[in-house]
Amino acid sequence: MKKHKISIVGFDADDTLWVNEPFFRESEFQFADLFSGYMGRDLVIRELFQIEMKNLELYGYGIKSFMLSMIETAYKITGDAITKETIAKIIEIGREQLQKPVQLLDGVEEVLHKLSSHGYKLIVATKGDLLDQERKLRKSGLEKYFHHIEIMSDKKESDYQKLLSKLDIKASEFIMIGNSLKSDVIPVLNIGGAGIHVPFHTTWQHEEISSDGVNEYIEVESITGVIPMLIC
Repeated sequence: MKKHKISIVGFDADDTLWVNEPFFRESEFQFADLFSGYMGRDLVIRELFQIEMKNLELYGYGIKSFMLSMIETAYKITGDAITKETIAKIIEIGREQLQKPVQLLDGVEEVLHKLSSHGYKLIVATKGDLLDQERKLRKSGLEKYFHHIEIMSDKKESDYQKLLSKLDIKASEFIMIGNSLKSDVIPVLNIGGAGIHVPFHTTWQHEEISSDGVNEYIEVESITGVIPMLIC
């Protein structure tokens, strides 16, 4: 990676700028406990994940699609014997998650301030539900640092290529920072950009991927580790 070529720094949002995945795990556990009379927690969560994967292409990412998958899973587990009270509880689980506070990860604002003050243009490139991601960004107080915000339906190579075309920059001028090798780093490397992986302690099963054979990316222990990577 050549620092002098990089002009745009992209940041994932969920679990890179702020906490996200632990809230999903909490909701999953609450959901699973509703069906303790049918099967164990792990089996319920496995059923839910399978239905989420089936629905991704139709519903996309985010809490609202998660809620729909929970309701479908509930019908499958109960054999259509689900009560309206249980459906109301599922909706409430999702509603509570949508209202969670935005918890910035340590060092995030320091990193954004230093990079922007050194002339980098910063962008957000994140997956998820449009309204929910806009809400979190607004509540985070970080909007002032970003030149551009892109809420993407997916993060494949073609999605990043469209983003770079919109920004009118070459891939060699772009670096992406995020907690997911699968979504934030590998697709950008594959189109000629650079990537910094900042692992988070909790990762959604869908985002887990082996790093074997993945070359030329940087991994740092925390978000503040990107500062010496980009500032001399």
